[in-house]
Amino acid sequence: MTTLSLRRSIKEWVGGGRSGTGRPPRAVVLQALYQQRLYRTAASDVQLGRRTVALVPGSLAGEARANLGAGADLFSLVRSSHRRRVPVRTQQPQRPGVLLRFYRRAQQRFGVSWAVLAAVNFIESKFGRVRSASPAGAQGPMQFIPSTWAAYGLGGDVHDPHDAIMGAANYLHASGAPRRYRRALYSYNPAAAYVDAVMLYARQMRRRPRDYFEYYNWQVFLITPKGDRQLTGPGS
Repeated sequence: MTTLSLRRSIKEWVGGGRSGTGRPPRAVVLQALYQQRLYRTAASDVQLGRRTVALVPGSLAGEARANLGAGADLFSLVRSSHRRRVPVRTQQPQRPGVLLRFYRRAQQRFGVSWAVLAAVNFIESKFGRVRSASPAGAQGPMQFIPSTWAAYGLGGDVHDPHDAIMGAANYLHASGAPRRYRRALYSYNPAAAYVDAVMLYARQMRRRPRDYFEYYNWQVFLITPKGDRQLTGPGS
């Protein structure tokens, strides 16, 4: 029910040629947050996730499997990584329609799928909502370490969404994309679970391009010893 309601709201928002050029309406933001919370709960418990997918109607099962699989992959990375505490700073992301133009421009120049670039942007910074550096020193909406940015950033600003997306496409292309996406993504972040998550989200966006607008409206959560802490969006 949540996903179907969200799809209807997104259709109304991006229909008529508007393509998400404005800020998302409140209905989309709230419904996407409800959807995200549902998927976070199911993805954090493998058995619960499997039971849930088995009950989902066929029209939504593919999306559910992709989201739960990617979520479980990302949870495994958080749990297995050695983390030190760093302050997490957030900001308003660039508008979704503008980002979509940047992905397509990068695809045209470097041959890297817009959906792969969107999935990387989604995982790395929730489309630019996270503006702080990672514990390893990676910066910007596509999370580049300074040495990699110096080699592939095309002289741009690592914090600028357009420049960062172009730099990511340049790096992925140099690393083997589009012929070898998995190899290129592993160079970007050497973790098999990361590669799996990017590919799952990207495939889902290629199947249903409007799912990009669902993911765009997912918020930033921080995992703490006391549970999830929501950092952006309604109720944060």
